[in-house]
Amino acid sequence: MSHRTRTRRHRNPLDRGRHGPRGEDRRQSAIAATSRILIGYARCSTDRQDLTAQRHALHELGVSDDRVYLDHGMTGRNRKRPGLEQALAAVREGDTLVVPKLDRLARSVPDARAIGDSLAARGIRLSLGGTVYDPNDPMGKMFFNILATFAEFEVDLLRMRTREGMAIARANGRLKGKQPKLNPRQRSHLLGLHDAGQHTISEIAELFSVSRATVYREITRARRRPASPVAATHRIRTPHRAL
Repeated sequence: MSHRTRTRRHRNPLDRGRHGPRGEDRRQSAIAATSRILIGYARCSTDRQDLTAQRHALHELGVSDDRVYLDHGMTGRNRKRPGLEQALAAVREGDTLVVPKLDRLARSVPDARAIGDSLAARGIRLSLGGTVYDPNDPMGKMFFNILATFAEFEVDLLRMRTREGMAIARANGRLKGKQPKLNPRQRSHLLGLHDAGQHTISEIAELFSVSRATVYREITRARRRPASPVAATHRIRTPHRAL
């Protein structure tokens, strides 16, 4: 009695055939999973602030350190940020742009909407602290607009408090504004050298360690200012006697 030996063929789940559509879906999912890249972005407004906490948050969200783009000393109201432009240029369709919070990406509602809509149109996902923003979800869109509104409110509130503090300091005499680069004695000496006509503007600027613009500004102010009687007396030239 002969026994037939049957060899079982182990099908690859990614192969097409009787299970073709399912295998193709799995293959596409595998390719998509390997092709998606996380691009991180962090920003701080002043040079005295530190980006360590934001970089650590991005690392915890799965972003590689070499794929993090930074802006140091740049406000969120400024759309022209080198780090942001590099991050937006680095992401491709299927990738995800990751930011610790929405206010790091933008500080105004129009800017936040413009960036979010631009990423969605390019097929790029936006992750806000680990939560992926879906512009097609009405609830997600509403919360995104709420976060953008709060980000804009915070910066407007900070500006208002700064203006109020400056007004109070100015009223109490503690805020005197920008100090002049030249004191009255230096200003008089500068004008005297210019009136003598023996030095160029560049030489006068180098002598007083100021810019050429400062020299021109002092000359313009002196011409607009009415001449005092003492200065007018010094500038009167006595006629030469005829021989």
